[in-house]
Formats: sequence, C-alpha cells, structure tokens
Amino acid sequence: MTEFENINPEENQPDNINLEKSTPQDITPVTAPEPESDNINFSARLDLDGLRQTIDKVKQELSSVIVGQHKMIDQLLVAILSNGHVLLEGVPGVAKTITAKLLSKTLTLDFSRIQFTPDLMPSDILGTSVFDLSKSQFTFKKGPIFSNFVLIDEINRAPAKTQAALFEVMEERQITVEGTTHAMEAPFLVIATQNPIEQEGTYRLPEAQLDRFLFKITIDYPKLDEEIAILQRENALQDRAKLDNIKQVLSQADIIKYQGMVKQILVEPQLIEYIAKLVTNTRENAFLYLGASPRASIAILNAAKGYAALRGRDFVTPDDIKDSAIPVLRHRVMVAPEREMEGLTSEQIIKQIIDTVEIPR
Repeated sequence: MTEFENINPEENQPDNINLEKSTPQDITPVTAPEPESDNINFSARLDLDGLRQTIDKVKQELSSVIVGQHKMIDQLLVAILSNGHVLLEGVPGVAKTITAKLLSKTLTLDFSRIQFTPDLMPSDILGTSVFDLSKSQFTFKKGPIFSNFVLIDEINRAPAKTQAALFEVMEERQITVEGTTHAMEAPFLVIATQNPIEQEGTYRLPEAQLDRFLFKITIDYPKLDEEIAILQRENALQDRAKLDNIKQVLSQADIIKYQGMVKQILVEPQLIEYIAKLVTNTRENAFLYLGASPRASIAILNAAKGYAALRGRDFVTPDDIKDSAIPVLRHRVMVAPEREMEGLTSEQIIKQIIDTVEIPR
C-alpha cells in the first residue's frame, strides 16, 4: 500500500464546501464591471455650430444671384476662413468680378476695388506722401489697398513694378513707404481676377506673385440648364440691380473669431505627413519642371482646416486635404515644356499625384 492510498478525500475537504451536485439556478453568473460612462465625452472640441449656420446664410445670399458654381463658392469661403488670398481666373463674362463684389456685400468689411491698367503706378495702390501746407510737413495719404476686402480687377494688366508693389502687403499684411511701416487692419483679404486667354496688353504674373495666393480658382462656362436659369433671372430683374437685396451676414469681429477657431482644428500627425508627401512628390515628378515650395504645404494645411470647419468638423480628414491640394498647387507648379506640348496640364498631373500617394488609415 502506497502513501497515496491513505488519503481520504472526504477528510481533506474544507467544511464550507458543498460537494453535492449543483443546479444551474445555484450558479451566480459573473458579470463584467459596467464602464464609467460619466467620464466619456463625445462632444466636439470646438463649437462650430455658429460658424456653420453663418456660412450657410452666406451661401444662401450668394446663391440668390450666382447660378451653380457651388465648388467655387466653397473655395472662396474656405479662403476667408483660412485668411488667404484668391486668384479668380476665367474668360470674360463668367461673373468673376460680380462674384467678388457679391461676396463683399455679405461681409461687413471695408471694400475697395482697384482696376489694374498698364499705366497704373505703385503709389496709386499703396499711397504717397503729400505736403501739408497747414502743418508744413509731409503726411502719408493711404491708397486703396488700405481696406479689409480688396478686389483687384484684371491683375495681369499692370506692369511688373506695379504687381511687385503687392508682394509685401499680401504676404505680411503691411506696407513700407519711405522707411515707415503701415500695418493692415485685420482681416485683410485680396481677390484678384485675370483673363487667361487675352495676351494683348497683359503682363504675366511671376511665380513669386502667384505664390502669394492661397487658391487659384478657375471658372468655367455654365452648363445649359445653368445658363437658362441665368437668363431667366436676368429677365426677371428688369431695372433692378443684382446686388440690391444682398444682406450682410458676416461681421468683422465674427471673421476674426472664426479664423482663430479654424487654427485650432485638429490635424493628426499621419495627415501632416500625407501633406508633406504630396508636396514632395511635385518636386520629384518627371512631368513637372518646378515643384511646390514649403509655403504650399502650409497653404494645404490651412485650407484643409478651413474645409473641415466649413463641413462642421473640428478635425481634418484626407478628403479635406484632397479638396485643398488642386486649388493650392495648380498655380505653384510648372509643367515640363515637352509635357506641356503634349497637352498635359498642371491640374492633371496633380490629380495623378493625389492618386499615387497612399492615403493614411
């Protein structure tokens, strides 16, 4: 007999254990602890309801005159939220100037329009010092650039020295005249128009000038149903002006407030890397003679934040970046001459780059 045979199972069982067969009713189920739902907050980081409602009102006012062009309107509003300038390009008669004037009507901002001509001088835009006889000293008389919302019509009709007068004010929101710096009042937005077809009496914008614009928006001809709607509205107006019934929606304080909110939009690190890859690809693309600079990367970042706010989100998605890439890059890259002769455009190459670069998950 081994030592294991001396063990009595009944003697070694604790007194408080019942060895009788238990029924399912006797078993108490073990449940997981309930999550502390009170500590979970699904609310947005930023309250964008007011911004979204105001933007919808602006769109409603614009759509009362402009037929279609929803993409262009979104891009203009994104530029305002991102505090960037816009270049509107299109053939004559597609309502470039009317669109800019209409947008200014919805904003409670100081508005000025400058018609660029071949004989326009830099002092005609920036201002000049005038001798004041009563004070026996020179005083600076501000030019039309001193405004919150500036429309520059036919920007490519002025010579290079006049175009160069806009370099400092568009980038730094200030001008320097005779050693004195004059700051622009916030917000400061420039919308310029140009005709891409006409070459007589025009001066091509240099790359440094184009780089100052956040967006280059191209306006195409309207579709058949849109043109019918344009004619119907024009016929119904009779002697009334198109812009008479436009209401002011966005105040100066609101624009500054919303621009500050847009800067706080969340951008994940992998999306920042995605933007960098898109821009870097333009510098390495064999179809492009000139790629985009880091200023373009910053422009895509700011524009993507504007798109996110426009859509009521406090975070950026890959779609916001895609929608920003083409209007930001199309005027900042140059197509290789041999590819341009084949009919390739910068927009087609940018679309190809967007399709090639992997989207972060």
